[in-house]
Amino acid sequence: MNITIINDANKATLLLEGWLDTEAAPMLGNEIEKIDGIEEIVIDFDKVEYMSSSGLRQIIAANKKAKSQGAILTLINVHSEIMNIFTLTSMDKKLTIKAAGETV
Repeated sequence: MNITIINDANKATLLLEGWLDTEAAPMLGNEIEKIDGIEEIVIDFDKVEYMSSSGLRQIIAANKKAKSQGAILTLINVHSEIMNIFTLTSMDKKLTIKAAGETV
């Protein structure tokens, strides 16, 4: 998994690439822990090929962190295979998710 972070004023965008699995999830968690004092966290799933339950847990933790800091978490460019995971776990009702091709 490659993670690129773009900081822009009060917004942090994390560009993910590869598999968000058991090995990569802690990397994402570490990067999210570093984020502080912003109003919005955007996680771009455009190049995510796979997400495991460990990855889902990190997304839930990121959402909790954002809320505790008064920030907003938005997931963008989520492809149908990964959207199915959010739907099956009912997390699509608790997270702000923009499907691939949907405008932010």
